[in-house]
Amino acid sequence: MPRDPRWDILFEPVKIGPVTAPNRFYQVPHASGMTNVLPQVRAAFREVKAEGGWGVVCTGAVSIHPSSDDSPLPAARLWDEHDVRAHALMTEAVHRHGSLAGVELWHGGAATMNRSSRIPPLSPSGVGWMSTHVGFMSNQRARAMNQDDIKAFLGWYRDAAIRAKRAGFDIVYVYAGMGYLLHEFLLPAYNRREDAYGGSVKNRTRLIREALETVKEAVGDTCGVALRISLDELRQRPGTELATEAHEVVAELGDLPDLWDVKLDSSPTDCGSSRFRPEGSHEPVIDFVKSLTSRPVVGVGRFTSPDAMVSQIRRGVLDLIGAARPSIADPFLPRKLDEGREDEIRECIGCNICISSWHDGVPVRCTQNPTIGEEWRRGWHPERYERAGSADRVLVVGAGPAGLDCALTLARRGYEVAIADKAHRAGGRILDEAELPGLNAWRRVLDYRLGALVKLPNAQLYLDSELGADEVLGFGAERVVIATGCDWVPAAYDARMETPGELFQGPGVFTPQDVFAGRPIQGPVAVFDYDNYYMGGCIAERLAAQGLDVTYVTPAGFASAWTIMNNEQPNVHMNLARLGVELITRRSVAAYMPGLLVTEDIFTRAQAELPCASLVVVGHRRPRSALYDALVARKGEWAEAGVRSVDRIGDAAAPGALVHAVYSGHLYARTLDAPAEALPYRIDNGLPAPAVAAE
Repeated sequence: MPRDPRWDILFEPVKIGPVTAPNRFYQVPHASGMTNVLPQVRAAFREVKAEGGWGVVCTGAVSIHPSSDDSPLPAARLWDEHDVRAHALMTEAVHRHGSLAGVELWHGGAATMNRSSRIPPLSPSGVGWMSTHVGFMSNQRARAMNQDDIKAFLGWYRDAAIRAKRAGFDIVYVYAGMGYLLHEFLLPAYNRREDAYGGSVKNRTRLIREALETVKEAVGDTCGVALRISLDELRQRPGTELATEAHEVVAELGDLPDLWDVKLDSSPTDCGSSRFRPEGSHEPVIDFVKSLTSRPVVGVGRFTSPDAMVSQIRRGVLDLIGAARPSIADPFLPRKLDEGREDEIRECIGCNICISSWHDGVPVRCTQNPTIGEEWRRGWHPERYERAGSADRVLVVGAGPAGLDCALTLARRGYEVAIADKAHRAGGRILDEAELPGLNAWRRVLDYRLGALVKLPNAQLYLDSELGADEVLGFGAERVVIATGCDWVPAAYDARMETPGELFQGPGVFTPQDVFAGRPIQGPVAVFDYDNYYMGGCIAERLAAQGLDVTYVTPAGFASAWTIMNNEQPNVHMNLARLGVELITRRSVAAYMPGLLVTEDIFTRAQAELPCASLVVVGHRRPRSALYDALVARKGEWAEAGVRSVDRIGDAAAPGALVHAVYSGHLYARTLDAPAEALPYRIDNGLPAPAVAAE
């Protein structure tokens, strides 16, 4: 199909200093969990985006010196020639598809702990970053930079820029954002200097100017030089000459960089989840930048709508549409728009599982796109599939996230697939969870898969179809996949062993499934959450929004404790406070009887009583295994029925987040009938061996 002419502007080239981006789709620097230790994994991960039409594809943060050491968090580096060769794999891969390759040269300053290098962190004035996140805490404090340090810092930037040029990068970044070193020079909270690098906006901007000039001199006229900068704290500070200090910083640097890459200060605001941040939420902070520079401007906003992209360009907000998360969810987003296949786009749901991957120190994961990070490791491609390895027919029981992705992938491989579900609507857990506060975008997991399945003649969906073992064995499928999901159970919490305990019994005890089913719940309500992800907080919000008196109880130190990993925790707390939900942390539930809840301190065992008419327990989940167990018990009948295998996927095998369910279904479908030697994933042991010339 031809491209919709409304979106022609997105495919115009944009000049960035001496180089030209072939279109306005710009994959901004973002963490991937793929350091120099995984150069082949990284190259394939970035290459698929270039193949998918992103005109510029950048790395994540790349350290310029051992004094910027983020380990054990996965940060890349450009310290020596070995690093040059590692990055060259990525630039060569990106260039194969006609895209530009960018590198974000980075020094973390006081925000890096240097756990491996054991060098005291550097800071403008010796002010350290006092994080409340255990993963970023350190007992080592920062030291103030003197003039020799500043001179050395500029030398590190020069050397890293030269290496970046040798590695084949087309755009080289100076990074002045997210609380890292150059951003710290901009912020009075960090910068208390009284020399030429402190005090006025001009002085606080001086080192950024010098870094840009240094990098420009180092790369010459072959590479574009970009400045990435965070602006929301500066935008809140009144200026002396212009409206705010953000305006003054941009005006001070003006046309010095070849490209402005503008963002916000912290990960929870810059990369907020869809639960709390709408598409295009950066605009009120960065909308002024183009008025103060003639250079192109790129910014992000979790853009999934081409109309929103076009709007930002036509209204003079951005020149290039930056993306991290949408480029992960669908690396082929630009190509699909270009080819008139916009209905095939796998839209980002904004769950931020990708961001949690970095905190976990592992290659990036995605709920919508299970192939991400597996391009080299397993040989998966988001748009190409190995042909079916047999003529076996497959019955998938359960049309939730695991079952739907499994069925779609099998059908794309060419298998005849039937999906059966006892409900009258497909979607499983998504149908309920997408109705929770802020989670409407999660329906995209369902919409994408159903929209693709209905186009495939070899896939049939049967709703209102509850199957027992007799029906499964009589269906005529050689392969049976059980994707029946799981149930929440109202189990207590054993604080000593940190495991689920005995079940709470009697009236007034509920689970999330009871809330979804609309069972009457009386206040006051206690939501007891040791699941630690979104569910407990969302249930508390939902009940409070209904006018109930809600108390949130958790053995963790924070509400929805795991959400520190995906940037949601600050907003969870703010929402609970806004709705008047009382928060009780570090306590488990010792006993419940209608009207009274007894909580217990997990450390001291001291008990306290709380009025409580209803207890909603959000903790343990149990797979729905009855059908699977019944089929296994009748394994002796499989051969006569023509059944070759019965397997479980998703929550029916092991309850998890949506990302785990989708990946489980995809893994089964990709590996069905694969040769045994193809099943384990490949280990990236570093750079490939050089080719040996023939004698």
